[in-house]
Amino acid sequence: MNQKSQRGHQGGATIADVACESGFSPMTVSRVINGEKNVKDSTREAVLAALKKLQYSPNLAARSLAGAEPIRIVMLYGNPSFAYLSRLLVGTLEQARKSHVQLIIEQCDSEKGIRDVFNDLVEGAVDGIVLSAPLSDSATVQELLEKTDIPCVAVNSWSPLDKMSVVHIDDVEAAATMTRHLTSLGHKRIGFVKGNPEHNASLQRLKGFEVAMAEAGLPVDPALVVDGLFTYRSGLQAAEQLLDLPDPPSAIFASNDDMAAAVITVAHRRHLDVPRDLTVCGFDDTDFALSIWPELTTIHQPIAEMSRAAVEILVERIREKRSGRKPKREQRLLDFTFVRRESDGAPPSK
Repeated sequence: MNQKSQRGHQGGATIADVACESGFSPMTVSRVINGEKNVKDSTREAVLAALKKLQYSPNLAARSLAGAEPIRIVMLYGNPSFAYLSRLLVGTLEQARKSHVQLIIEQCDSEKGIRDVFNDLVEGAVDGIVLSAPLSDSATVQELLEKTDIPCVAVNSWSPLDKMSVVHIDDVEAAATMTRHLTSLGHKRIGFVKGNPEHNASLQRLKGFEVAMAEAGLPVDPALVVDGLFTYRSGLQAAEQLLDLPDPPSAIFASNDDMAAAVITVAHRRHLDVPRDLTVCGFDDTDFALSIWPELTTIHQPIAEMSRAAVEILVERIREKRSGRKPKREQRLLDFTFVRRESDGAPPSK
């Protein structure tokens, strides 16, 4: 057993420990724990063996609370970034275990999927909801939530309902911080890859980029601002579009690490050295940032901490409701961090 798993076992094994022990992702571990069918038998056996070896028991603490009324919550997600979801899931599962609540995890990729989940789980079956982007900004979700009194906490939402609690970072300032770094290096033509338009955080990051460009007295060339969907594939398309310009950018700032990694891939295909010929920066600081070469300069968004805070707040709201009090609305702002690695530098001399 590796050192990380030993530490986790001594203090109670975590999802991250089981993932490390089994060699599979936290997402896969959660699927096994929740009894989902779309898992290979060999994978399920390996995860179950790790669960047994580490004596992981997600409901151990809950069972010890004799006579306590159980709390059952659901986390709904629809984010296409696996790296983002892995960190979100780790935080949610570990805080659910710490808070002694039963957790259901459901994917919602369509409006029908969202409505089906609400019909099957939300109406009377769960005590609270954690929403991740883009579901936290979905008009359909908000319409359904308006019809219920179930407490809900959104992760990284910029257009929540009045009754919805929120955990987020300052996306505007975070994107402005990265852009200021690029202008301080001497970059004037900076490409920006937008995120999914259904995520309001995408608009906030674009705004931060525009604010910092204006501060530096630099115009924002519309040709340098291209669409993305927070997916690796959309990042490939965006990079091709930017680098095909007659006067391409000397730096590209992508709205998440998946798309930034794709930009580096395209640069390598074109025999461009990163960062000597092209600076590339991302956002989130997921595992993608460290698994590519060169390692990515990015904004660290505390994804796992945000989901932990969301569960913590949700449990508080549920207990307030059970005691007859009106659940309070809370907005919790967490800190981001600028992380400089190896993918940025001064613009090439001409």
